Amino acid sequence: MEKQLHLNLLASRPPMAGGFQSSSKMKMGPGRKRDFSPLPWSQYFETMEDVEVESENGKDIFRVYCSGSHGPVLLLLHGGGHSALSWAVFTAVIYSRITCRVVAMDLRSHGDTKVKNPDDLSADTMAKDIGKVVEALYGENPPPIMIIGHSMGGAIAVHTANGNHVPSLLGLCVIDVVEGTAMDALNSMQNFLRSRPKTFKSLENAIEWSVKSGQIRNMESARVSMGGQVKKCEESTSRPGVSNSIGEGIIEEDEEEEAEEESNKKRMKEDDQEVKKESIFTWRVELSRTEKYWEGWFRGLSALFLACPVPKLLLLAGVDRLDKDLTIGQMQGKFQMQVLPQCGHAVHEDAPEKVADALATFMVRHKFTEFKEGFLC
Repeated sequence: MEKQLHLNLLASRPPMAGGFQSSSKMKMGPGRKRDFSPLPWSQYFETMEDVEVESENGKDIFRVYCSGSHGPVLLLLHGGGHSALSWAVFTAVIYSRITCRVVAMDLRSHGDTKVKNPDDLSADTMAKDIGKVVEALYGENPPPIMIIGHSMGGAIAVHTANGNHVPSLLGLCVIDVVEGTAMDALNSMQNFLRSRPKTFKSLENAIEWSVKSGQIRNMESARVSMGGQVKKCEESTSRPGVSNSIGEGIIEEDEEEEAEEESNKKRMKEDDQEVKKESIFTWRVELSRTEKYWEGWFRGLSALFLACPVPKLLLLAGVDRLDKDLTIGQMQGKFQMQVLPQCGHAVHEDAPEKVADALATFMVRHKFTEFKEGFLC
């Protein structure tokens, strides 16, 4: 239960007990190889663009990925440390089910968004960002918009709706974040973040870790979304075994002996060099440095959610996440709730079809849109 509480704040499921060390191995079964190569955004979205908005310190540039040209806009907000690419597989699925437009954006300091003040991750600033991007995309008369947010993005979605930053707001969907469990998790969140590897030897290696650790349970989604979580960097190391990094430790069972021999040869060669310059991947966002904003994201979230005057959908990975205020609100019919079991915290990545089905049904029921011709609900 303690680990589960961590899921509602920033990242996804915690790594397995003890984490991964650079020398550890994970066996995948005899003779079976899995493809951890990255997938391109263009396989899931139609267009990508950088949206320029005015800020107090100059111009901020937000990366957005889009699909569709008709129907209501689904504005997708990702969780802390993730990026718009976490919505890639979901986008392809929901777009096949209902008439809609999709806009997934990298929030400030995340993904490929570039802002003048990247350290300001306050709920108020991020909510205003959403309004500015919507205005830049659609002008003063935006189309009907439904905001869908996961984890931190869910909290920002609520703050955006509550602040009336999107005047054409149609509805609100929050995925796996509630005030009670999020606030309970704050005290131990730093320990959770420290348990993650600091670096990866390659993007493929990061994708592999995300699947093996359970952070993302859907291989396809991991292959497209992890590129938005990590970035390539150059780092000098006096030894090849970088502390708390993931190397080539997750290997196939039938390659184990050969890999060990090759690894020893490589280590001997690298030890002959006093300092080795090597390409590694690290997290794009240092979530531990955002701690001062965590409480502002989640404090009072349940009351703000219930106060939003539009139809609301709450999707949870487990019913234990529901706090008192939401339990009462749900009993009073103030919002629709659906539990999607057997999912990790990244519900929309782990089960994009289930999330798409729930959202499509919700939107059609409220007459926001229609099912596409030929789709059997």
